[in-house]
Amino acid sequence: MSEPKIHGIIAYPVTPFGDGIDTARLAALVERLVSAGVHAIAPVGSTGELAYLDEPEFDAVVDTTIATVAGRVPVVAGVSDVTTAKTIRRATYAQQAGADAVMILPVSYWKLTEREIIQHYRSIGDAIDIPIMAYNNPATSGVDMSPELLVKMFETIDNVKMVKESTGDLTRMRRITELSGGRLPFYNGSNPLVLDALKAGASGWCTAAPNLRPQPCIDLYDAVRAGDLEKAQLLYDDLKPLLEFIVAGGLATTVKAGLDLIGFPVGDPRAPLLPLDEQGRAQLKALVS
Repeated sequence: MSEPKIHGIIAYPVTPFGDGIDTARLAALVERLVSAGVHAIAPVGSTGELAYLDEPEFDAVVDTTIATVAGRVPVVAGVSDVTTAKTIRRATYAQQAGADAVMILPVSYWKLTEREIIQHYRSIGDAIDIPIMAYNNPATSGVDMSPELLVKMFETIDNVKMVKESTGDLTRMRRITELSGGRLPFYNGSNPLVLDALKAGASGWCTAAPNLRPQPCIDLYDAVRAGDLEKAQLLYDDLKPLLEFIVAGGLATTVKAGLDLIGFPVGDPRAPLLPLDEQGRAQLKALVS
C-alpha cells in the first residue's frame, strides 16, 4: 500500500484564548509546529477545544491555521458537532478555506443507530468534495463505530477515505486492515499505543504531544518507518510518561500548562475546563524540562 498524502505526525494545536481567539498566538504555535517538521496540522480537534467554540471562532481558527500553513503540509480540520447541519456548515467552510480534509467524530446526545451514523457521514460527504477522516473515540463521543461499520462507510461513501482509531484497541486497527484488504488507511489516536500502532501499519499518529516535544515524536515515526525498532522503543520509553500524563489530565488542560512551562503561554482552557493545578504543573514540569 503506497503512503497516503496525509501521513506521519499529525499535530493537534491547542486554541489560544485571549479576548476571543488569540489568532496571533495561534499562528505562532502553528508556525512552530510546521517548522519543527510535523507532517500535517489538525486544528479544531478535541485538543483545540472545538466543543467550546462558537461558529465565528471556529472560522477564525480554520482561517488562521490554513493561512499560516500556506500549503507546506496538509491541514485536517475537525468539524464535528451534535447536529448534521452544523457539521455540514463547518465542513463546507473548511473546504472553502482550503483544508485538505476534514475529521468527523459522530458526537451525539441520543445513542445513534448504525443507520443514523451512516446517513450522518453520507450527508456531509454529499456536501463536500475533500476527504473525510472518520474519527472513532467512544470515550468522548458516546458513539462506538466498529471496524465493520467503518469499512462499510469506506466502501459506500466516496469521501470517507481514512480512519482515526482512538479506542486503544490494536485488534480494531488490524481488523480495519483485514476487512479493507489494506485499502483503508488507519491513524492512531491513542497516544500511549503509538509504537504498537505504527508497527501494525498505522499511516500516522494524530497527537497533541508535538506542542511540547515535537522532535521525539517525529523521530519515533521515522524510526519505525526505517525499521529501526530498537531506536523506536527507546524514543517511546522516553515519551511514554508524558503521553500518559497529558491523556490522563485532559489534553487541552495539560498541553496549555506545558506550553506555559516551556515559555510559550497560550492562555487557559475555556470553562468548564480549569487550568492544571499546582501539583499537576510540578509533575508536568519534570516531563517537559
